[in-house]
Amino acid sequence: MTRKKKNEPLIGEALLAKVKQLEHLAKEEKAKECGYYTITKNGVERVNMMKFYNALLEAKEIELDGKQAGNGRGGRSASYRITVQANGNLLIGAAYTKQMDLKPGDEFEISLGRKHIRLKQIDGEMVDD
Repeated sequence: MTRKKKNEPLIGEALLAKVKQLEHLAKEEKAKECGYYTITKNGVERVNMMKFYNALLEAKEIELDGKQAGNGRGGRSASYRITVQANGNLLIGAAYTKQMDLKPGDEFEISLGRKHIRLKQIDGEMVDD
């Protein structure tokens, strides 16, 4: 008995594009069309929804396992939201300054818009909108 070699499941941008193209189908059909199924010894197709969902999360760069990149220390991740503190200050946390490779002493010009605050590094490089 010869088995037909099945295609590798789609991942990354190819997976996201295919799912968008198949938006009219049910989720099981989308998973199958994207290659997330196996055929049992009895010839029955089994759709692997968990692998499909995990591949979608990975393609969208969503990490649910809590794995920490870098030095393995815990801490907060950047949420791209801050709250005005009780004393009226806005605190930009270490997650942001680390991501932007900022060093102590880096200076910024602050300009206020109607509904935004713009930080412009003094050397002229735009940092935040």
